Amino acid sequence: MKKLKLLLMVLKRTKADKILIGFVFYIVLSSILFAVFEPGITSVMSGLWYSYSVISTVGFGDIVAVTFIGKILSILLTMYSIIVIAIITGVVVNFYTEINKFQRKETLAVFMDKLERLPDLSEEELEEISGKIKDLR
Repeated sequence: MKKLKLLLMVLKRTKADKILIGFVFYIVLSSILFAVFEPGITSVMSGLWYSYSVISTVGFGDIVAVTFIGKILSILLTMYSIIVIAIITGVVVNFYTEINKFQRKETLAVFMDKLERLPDLSEEELEEISGKIKDLR
């Protein structure tokens, strides 16, 4: 649950949440338009199913766009989904990298602080530092 909250925070901070909301809105709109213009899609739920198969690039083949408008909507939905997935993936990976970088800097700062006050450290702290140095080699 904590990781999900962190992900939502990252999406809000980078404004990617607005991209996702716009994407969901476009999926619903496309599903409605598919239901209106495509003879093989008789309901909005069928339109959602078709939109899912287009977005996931699976293309089950049980529903196929046959009209010009349906084909154009399918192309736009595919391109939009590829862009959104790339953006969201990039945001998450970049944030994860930044967190790791921050954690490494913080760990290094604590280690350097201990090295600066070496004469004041206890025997256990000295052994811990010695072990970390051996691990680095």
